[in-house]
Amino acid sequence: MKEPGGAGSWVRHHANRFGPALAVYTTVKLSGFAFFMYLLHFSAEYRKKPVGTGGGARPWDVLSTWDGAYYLDIAANGYHPQVLGPGIEVVPNSSAFFPLYPGLMRGASEITGLGVYGGGILVSVLASLFAAAGIYAVVSLLSTPRAGVVAAGLWGLLPASGVEWAVYTDSLFVALAAWACYCVMTRQWISAGVLALISGFSRPTAAAVIAAVGLAALVALFRRRDGIARPLTAMLIAPWGFIGYILWVGYKMNDLGGYFKIQRAWEHYFDGGAFMLKAIPEIMIGRYHYLWAWGIADIFSLLMLVALPVLLILFFRLRPPLVLIVFTLLTIASTVTSQQIVSNVPRYLLPAFPLWIALAIPLSRLKWTSLAPIMLIMGVAAGWYGGFVTFQLGTP
Repeated sequence: MKEPGGAGSWVRHHANRFGPALAVYTTVKLSGFAFFMYLLHFSAEYRKKPVGTGGGARPWDVLSTWDGAYYLDIAANGYHPQVLGPGIEVVPNSSAFFPLYPGLMRGASEITGLGVYGGGILVSVLASLFAAAGIYAVVSLLSTPRAGVVAAGLWGLLPASGVEWAVYTDSLFVALAAWACYCVMTRQWISAGVLALISGFSRPTAAAVIAAVGLAALVALFRRRDGIARPLTAMLIAPWGFIGYILWVGYKMNDLGGYFKIQRAWEHYFDGGAFMLKAIPEIMIGRYHYLWAWGIADIFSLLMLVALPVLLILFFRLRPPLVLIVFTLLTIASTVTSQQIVSNVPRYLLPAFPLWIALAIPLSRLKWTSLAPIMLIMGVAAGWYGGFVTFQLGTP
């Protein structure tokens, strides 16, 4: 007799499908998080640093520092864009941070009573699980479910992976990006367009998701494989979250280019890669005379940049679909062609999960008796290089 459907069977189906990936991801994250907290307690450096810039009264307070401090303020107090006029100089302010994550923080705070800090951590942890599930889904299509499980675990081991369970928007953005790519790969165009639209409210690098979905939809239109209405709708709706927020900031500032002026006030802007070309050789010789030099953390950024060409070659050997190619290349381009804090490079590359698929596939051929201890050891190590180095020896 056929088992009746309903919510129970739906839950069992998805638990069976995503359970292994989420179990591996959660295990490596818990091991890394525990070691991160231990290192914070052992060093006690957080007690010597200012609140908001890597310091706090308790070890876990560092999870809401740097950008996290701005998200806390937005969630608690909203935006206050600077109104521009003749002779008024733009100053850095919270309008540089997109509204989706702080809005969810506020909602989680009001529903659970955890406060905006607790709400932010809750949103990040839940979003990281959706991100891991999305990575699993994408990699399973390209290779095997086992490779998808390994890829989900690898995402929790990357440099800067400490921000995945912090008051940061990265997990939320990766969840939206991964599932948008999956929807394109499975030709669910309306869902892909909606996810791209929502991602546009999360951070400016959502432009990579929007472009990837839009270009894939345009190709589908030319090929007439999925009709006209669905790809066209995805292409037309995808950019409006991003555009809408930029226009809102411009309207509030009385300057349509206000958002980009804020970015320049933060000294974070497109420069064609000039800043990185200056910083990279200085890191190599240990000089650190460039803007926002962080020593050890910047060395990890350099290692990521050196690894990029190798990872790209391995990635292209898989003959990935267009949506993954565009998303990955634009994510890399936005990282290396802008003036920014060098130690941020691993965090800005955190969404580029397709780069690690070529490593996940051969690792997935190992027996779990060999793979499990490797990932667990790397999970603990990630508490140092992905957590402590990111938040205490650099700035995420």
